[in-house]
Amino acid sequence: MLDPRESIICKRLGRVKYIIAVSSGKGGVGKSLFASTLALILARKKLKVGLFDVDFTSPSTHLILGVKNTKLKEEKGIIPANVLGLKYVSIVAYSKDKALPLRGADFSNALIELFAAIIWGDLDFLIIDMPPGISDATLEVIRLIKGIRFLIVTTPSPLAFETVKKLLVLLTELKVPVIGVVENMKIKENNFILQSVAETGFRFLGELPFDPRVEDSLGDVDMLLKTDFAEKLAEIVSKSFL
Repeated sequence: MLDPRESIICKRLGRVKYIIAVSSGKGGVGKSLFASTLALILARKKLKVGLFDVDFTSPSTHLILGVKNTKLKEEKGIIPANVLGLKYVSIVAYSKDKALPLRGADFSNALIELFAAIIWGDLDFLIIDMPPGISDATLEVIRLIKGIRFLIVTTPSPLAFETVKKLLVLLTELKVPVIGVVENMKIKENNFILQSVAETGFRFLGELPFDPRVEDSLGDVDMLLKTDFAEKLAEIVSKSFL
């Protein structure tokens, strides 16, 4: 039997032009940093942007953005917080610093409830920071959100890309559009990821340098946007999104 909340999700997202899920095959590749910085860059271009952190177990976008004590208003639904020019929602608004260990049906129910309740309104882009790996979240988001597109983040590590390949195979089988793959934390000069992505038939969007200044900029978006990482990402955005 169809959950009536699922039909509401389409209405909630009906005025969002592009929905992009930032995903990775495994953790530790800088996915949340990428998603947060991507949203900031788009917002600085005077676009209407939303950022939704659906990593229930280890949300971190609030730390990257320097967001503290986010309070979400409820008025015929959940009103996203206005943060740094973004419409922003993270599960930490409810869980605070506590872990949120949800499994199976409980996780799906929480995800459906949030997507059905959040009032995003008019947006050019909604960036969804996905949990790492191939999980219930990946399958549920694909099932619930029509027209979603995935943007995949990997590191130069062959181990990281091995899991990315599995994710790409899944997305292909499910006929989910993939914008492309970005190589993050690039240190050595080699073309392993570029060639590997080409062999899979997907688009390689570019590489982002390992930038030690990024750690010092966490919580300070003005500093973050001046890093080599952010400036290179802005170039990729201009070529691939706008």
